[in-house]
Amino acid sequence: MHFSGSQQIKAPAAKVWQFVLDPNKVAECAPGFKTMDILGPDRFKPTLAVGIGAVKATFTLDVHLEDVHEPDHAAMRARGSAAGSAVDMKAAMDLKALSESETQMDWTADVNVSGTLASVGARLMEGTAQRLTARFFDCFRQKLEAPEPSAAPATPVAPEASEAS
Repeated sequence: MHFSGSQQIKAPAAKVWQFVLDPNKVAECAPGFKTMDILGPDRFKPTLAVGIGAVKATFTLDVHLEDVHEPDHAAMRARGSAAGSAVDMKAAMDLKALSESETQMDWTADVNVSGTLASVGARLMEGTAQRLTARFFDCFRQKLEAPEPSAAPATPVAPEASEAS
Protein backbone atom coordinates (compact mmCIF):
# COMPACT_ATOMS: atom_id res chain seq x y z
CA MET A 1 0.00 0.00 0.00
CA HIS A 2 1.21 3.48 -0.79
CA PHE A 3 0.22 6.46 1.33
CA SER A 4 1.21 10.09 1.07
CA GLY A 5 0.07 13.37 2.44
CA SER A 6 0.88 16.84 3.58
CA GLN A 7 0.45 18.29 7.06
CA GLN A 8 0.39 21.96 8.07
CA ILE A 9 1.84 22.28 11.57
CA LYS A 10 1.67 25.52 13.54
CA ALA A 11 5.21 25.21 14.91
CA PRO A 12 8.66 26.31 13.73
CA ALA A 13 10.47 23.87 11.43
CA ALA A 14 13.31 23.39 13.96
CA LYS A 15 10.81 22.28 16.62
CA VAL A 16 9.13 19.86 14.19
CA TRP A 17 12.55 18.46 13.19
CA GLN A 18 13.53 17.85 16.83
CA PHE A 19 10.20 16.12 17.50
CA VAL A 20 10.46 13.90 14.41
CA LEU A 21 13.93 12.68 15.39
CA ASP A 22 12.87 11.76 18.94
CA PRO A 23 11.48 8.21 18.69
CA ASN A 24 9.88 8.40 22.13
CA LYS A 25 7.91 11.53 21.23
CA VAL A 26 6.81 10.12 17.87
CA ALA A 27 5.86 6.80 19.49
CA GLU A 28 3.52 8.58 21.92
CA CYS A 29 1.35 9.38 18.91
CA ALA A 30 1.43 5.90 17.34
CA PRO A 31 -1.94 4.20 17.82
CA GLY A 32 -1.41 0.94 19.71
CA PHE A 33 2.03 1.92 21.01
CA LYS A 34 3.21 -0.33 23.88
CA THR A 35 6.99 -0.07 24.43
CA MET A 36 10.19 1.37 22.94
CA ASP A 37 13.77 0.10 22.99
CA ILE A 38 16.34 2.64 21.79
CA LEU A 39 19.28 0.73 20.26
CA GLY A 40 21.20 3.74 18.95
CA PRO A 41 20.73 7.24 17.52
CA ASP A 42 19.31 5.82 14.28
CA ARG A 43 17.87 2.45 15.38
CA PHE A 44 15.00 1.59 17.69
CA LYS A 45 12.43 -1.14 18.34
CA PRO A 46 8.87 -0.07 19.11
CA THR A 47 6.17 -2.60 19.96
CA LEU A 48 2.69 -1.81 18.65
CA ALA A 49 -0.65 -3.59 18.96
CA VAL A 50 -2.63 -3.47 15.72
CA GLY A 51 -6.10 -4.71 14.92
CA ILE A 52 -7.75 -5.04 11.55
CA GLY A 53 -11.31 -6.22 11.88
CA ALA A 54 -11.36 -9.20 14.24
CA VAL A 55 -7.65 -9.94 13.74
CA LYS A 56 -5.31 -8.49 16.35
CA ALA A 57 -1.51 -8.65 16.33
CA THR A 58 1.37 -7.19 18.33
CA PHE A 59 4.34 -6.23 16.19
CA THR A 60 7.86 -5.48 17.35
CA LEU A 61 9.45 -3.39 14.63
CA ASP A 62 13.13 -2.93 13.84
CA VAL A 63 13.33 0.69 12.68
CA HIS A 64 16.36 2.29 11.02
CA LEU A 65 16.57 6.00 10.24
CA GLU A 66 18.35 6.62 6.95
CA ASP A 67 18.93 9.38 4.45
CA VAL A 68 18.72 12.01 7.22
CA HIS A 69 19.50 15.52 5.98
CA GLU A 70 19.11 18.02 8.79
CA PRO A 71 16.96 20.12 8.97
CA ASP A 72 14.43 19.08 6.36
CA HIS A 73 14.53 15.42 5.21
CA ALA A 74 14.53 12.02 6.87
CA ALA A 75 13.59 8.51 5.84
CA MET A 76 13.20 5.25 7.68
CA ARG A 77 12.81 1.56 7.05
CA ALA A 78 10.99 -0.78 9.40
CA ARG A 79 10.46 -4.51 9.51
CA GLY A 80 8.51 -6.44 12.02
CA SER A 81 6.64 -9.59 12.73
CA ALA A 82 3.81 -10.85 14.86
CA ALA A 83 2.34 -14.34 15.19
CA GLY A 84 1.67 -15.37 11.58
CA SER A 85 2.09 -11.88 10.08
CA ALA A 86 4.86 -9.56 8.95
CA VAL A 87 5.21 -5.94 7.90
CA ASP A 88 7.79 -4.08 5.82
CA MET A 89 7.63 -0.32 5.62
CA LYS A 90 9.58 2.51 4.05
CA ALA A 91 8.68 6.11 4.83
CA ALA A 92 10.11 9.57 4.19
CA MET A 93 9.26 13.12 5.12
CA ASP A 94 10.32 16.57 4.00
CA LEU A 95 9.85 19.74 6.01
CA LYS A 96 9.40 23.21 4.59
CA ALA A 97 9.14 26.35 6.72
CA LEU A 98 6.10 28.33 5.59
CA SER A 99 6.84 31.06 8.14
CA GLU A 100 8.69 31.40 11.43
CA SER A 101 5.81 29.65 13.17
CA GLU A 102 4.37 27.27 10.56
CA THR A 103 5.82 24.20 8.85
CA GLN A 104 4.63 21.98 6.03
CA MET A 105 5.46 18.28 6.25
CA ASP A 106 5.14 16.25 3.05
CA TRP A 107 5.35 12.50 3.67
CA THR A 108 5.14 9.17 1.91
CA ALA A 109 4.91 5.62 3.21
CA ASP A 110 4.98 2.28 1.44
CA VAL A 111 3.71 -0.56 3.60
CA ASN A 112 3.58 -4.27 2.81
CA VAL A 113 1.70 -6.51 5.24
CA SER A 114 1.77 -10.28 4.76
CA GLY A 115 0.42 -13.33 6.56
CA THR A 116 -2.76 -13.74 8.57
CA LEU A 117 -3.36 -10.04 9.12
CA ALA A 118 -3.18 -9.41 5.36
CA SER A 119 -5.29 -12.38 4.28
CA VAL A 120 -8.06 -11.99 6.86
CA GLY A 121 -8.10 -8.20 7.00
CA ALA A 122 -7.34 -7.39 3.34
CA ARG A 123 -10.65 -5.59 2.66
CA LEU A 124 -10.30 -3.45 5.78
CA MET A 125 -6.57 -2.80 5.71
CA GLU A 126 -6.41 0.42 3.70
CA GLY A 127 -9.30 2.07 5.55
CA THR A 128 -7.82 1.07 8.90
CA ALA A 129 -4.40 2.38 7.90
CA GLN A 130 -5.91 5.71 6.85
CA ARG A 131 -7.80 6.05 10.17
CA LEU A 132 -4.67 5.22 12.18
CA THR A 133 -2.61 7.68 10.13
CA ALA A 134 -5.18 10.43 10.75
CA ARG A 135 -5.09 9.71 14.51
CA PHE A 136 -1.29 9.77 14.46
CA PHE A 137 -1.08 13.17 12.74
CA ASP A 138 -3.85 14.66 14.93
CA CYS A 139 -1.76 13.75 17.99
CA PHE A 140 1.46 14.87 16.29
CA ARG A 141 0.01 18.33 15.55
CA GLN A 142 -1.52 18.67 19.03
CA LYS A 143 1.82 17.94 20.73
CA LEU A 144 3.76 20.32 18.49
CA GLU A 145 1.18 23.11 18.53
CA ALA A 146 0.68 23.06 22.31
CA PRO A 147 2.03 26.15 24.03
CA GLU A 148 5.44 25.69 25.63
CA PRO A 149 5.09 25.14 29.37
CA SER A 150 6.34 28.31 30.98
CA ALA A 151 8.43 28.17 34.10
CA ALA A 152 5.87 29.47 36.57
CA PRO A 153 7.34 31.39 39.46
CA ALA A 154 7.29 29.48 42.73
CA THR A 155 4.26 30.31 44.80
CA PRO A 156 5.38 32.10 47.93
CA VAL A 157 4.42 30.40 51.16
CA ALA A 158 2.03 32.40 53.26
CA PRO A 159 3.78 33.71 56.40
CA GLU A 160 1.36 32.02 58.79
CA ALA A 161 1.96 28.63 57.13
CA SER A 162 5.74 28.93 57.43
CA GLU A 163 5.63 30.14 61.03
CA ALA A 164 3.39 27.27 62.15
CA SER A 165 6.22 24.77 61.97
